[in-house]
Amino acid sequence: MRISVLPRTATAFVLAGALVANARAEDPAPVAATSAATGGAIVSGSHGIAMHGDLKYGPGFKSFDYTNPKAPKGGRLEQAAVGTFDSFNPFIVRGNPAAGIGQVYDTLMTSSADEPFSEYGLLAEKIEVPADRSWVAFTLRPEARWHDGKPVTPEDVIFSFETLRTRGQPFYRAYYGNVDKAEKTGPRTVKFTFKPGENRELPLILGQLNVLPKHWWESREFDKTSLDKPLGSGPYRIESFEPGRRVVYERVRDYWGEKLPVNAGRNNFDEIAIDYYRDETVELEAFKAGEYDFRPESSAKAWATAYDVPALKTGLMKKEEIPNKRPVGMQAWAFNTRRRPFDDPRVREALGHAFDFEWSNQNLFHGQYKRTRSFFDNSELAATGLPSAAELAILEPFRGKIPEQVFTTEYQPPKTDGSGDARQNLRKAAELLAEAGWKVDPKTRKLVNADGKEMRFTILLVSPLFERIALPFVKNLERLGITADVRTVDSAQYRRLLDEFDYDVIVANWPQSNSPGNEQRSLWGSAAAGAQGSQNYLGIADPTIDALIEAVIAAPDRQALVARTRALDRVLQWGQWVIPQWHIADDRVAYWDKFGRPSVVPDQGVQLDTWWIDPEKAKSLEARQPRPQS
Repeated sequence: MRISVLPRTATAFVLAGALVANARAEDPAPVAATSAATGGAIVSGSHGIAMHGDLKYGPGFKSFDYTNPKAPKGGRLEQAAVGTFDSFNPFIVRGNPAAGIGQVYDTLMTSSADEPFSEYGLLAEKIEVPADRSWVAFTLRPEARWHDGKPVTPEDVIFSFETLRTRGQPFYRAYYGNVDKAEKTGPRTVKFTFKPGENRELPLILGQLNVLPKHWWESREFDKTSLDKPLGSGPYRIESFEPGRRVVYERVRDYWGEKLPVNAGRNNFDEIAIDYYRDETVELEAFKAGEYDFRPESSAKAWATAYDVPALKTGLMKKEEIPNKRPVGMQAWAFNTRRRPFDDPRVREALGHAFDFEWSNQNLFHGQYKRTRSFFDNSELAATGLPSAAELAILEPFRGKIPEQVFTTEYQPPKTDGSGDARQNLRKAAELLAEAGWKVDPKTRKLVNADGKEMRFTILLVSPLFERIALPFVKNLERLGITADVRTVDSAQYRRLLDEFDYDVIVANWPQSNSPGNEQRSLWGSAAAGAQGSQNYLGIADPTIDALIEAVIAAPDRQALVARTRALDRVLQWGQWVIPQWHIADDRVAYWDKFGRPSVVPDQGVQLDTWWIDPEKAKSLEARQPRPQS
């Protein structure tokens, strides 16, 4: 799975990947040269690697199909983020990293956006793996350089790996958990040896390693926040900044990797400036005023009603829905099962009956969304219908340890007719709550347990836009005798509360890729349940789910990966861990008409780092709509 080092609180568009929330991943696949012709021999000097199957792009490829190698360089891209920042270190739990900081660093390999999960050499000119993928070796390009002109070395790679694993976010410990050791095996070669067990994704995971300059970090404390401009090797570096308010990245004119095939037609803006706004409402108004150039829209209401401005009618502003084929993952009301009463699946299921998606979609979302029902929705990985024979073979050893519905019933979240009358659903909720020992006190009309304690909890939000969605949910909970408070906090406080698991219910989003693997440990694995800063927001600590995650990681081919992922999906679905929300399979983007872009949109959706400033369009736009002075 592809990962990102971008901050979790940033709303700026992800230049290095697909749209905003999709800051996560793809699939690993075997080395391109690994075929019947090579048998069990070590693949030597390969330019790339795929998780399953063959690479799309051969050794002599010139560029990715979704780029324009002749795209002009120049101009400034103005972007926006919500909240604040106080650090340029995105690899640690502490602080709020600046949006866009990931483009300062290069990785050993880089993913294509039009394959399930394939990687091609960036810092590394070749990759070597044996047939059983028990180790991987990367040979660095001799021309790879840091921005201070010093070469990127095997020592830098080993330092980066060890530092991230021991002092970085908890995610890295889970992600690199199966790596036994890293060692220098040649003047420009690093070898990673893996622990015993099937984990065919590991060579690609190591390919995603953000390489850090050892000589720069040796005199600094890695695990503390800092606003020192970091030294990198990537296509951009920090030009200037105002703490918490604005950061400007400049294109590195002598960037060592500019002419590589993987970079052809990418990184076209001379400057990328990101301004921070207090909240999404102010951010949207700033866009309509011309304060920044490109906006991915996450609000259905805003998309339907907020862009009726003269600039859109005259063509100065564009508004598009661009289809993608990304798995949407799961967005949901998420319970912290470390706390009562959310440790009881009957309570969680009951609360799910109080959320009226159909009414919300009709009245709040202008009918734009589909109900999410799978943790891998919008992909072949989603579990639908009843288990196949292949899935049953995986699930049978766990019979009695997982809900029986996994074997007998297709999961579907509760439904209503959309009229707003959810009495039938609330009646079912009351039955489930009674089974769990909760009944309405006839005097107070509050739901209480056997000890007389009322059911009361807080829904924690980071965006005021979600309040209008939470409040109808709260009203239905009130009809059950439950008191639910809604609390909205700023992004810095929200991140701290999430890192410390200090919440009852949140809106969580777990993006997925076409090739899930090691990252699943950090999402649902027992070891991550108590690791501060992990993405196991739910607090899942279940040996069965751990075993299913390991089965996914060890999948030997695509067919097995699909079956194993669907088996995991079924167990997650019937665990009632969340109340699924909604999704859309388009990138909703609005932008001022100053851009050129490639004619091809890859499966992963819009790739802003392949767009460019069209000089004629920019000149015309400036003449007709001068940019406000900052």
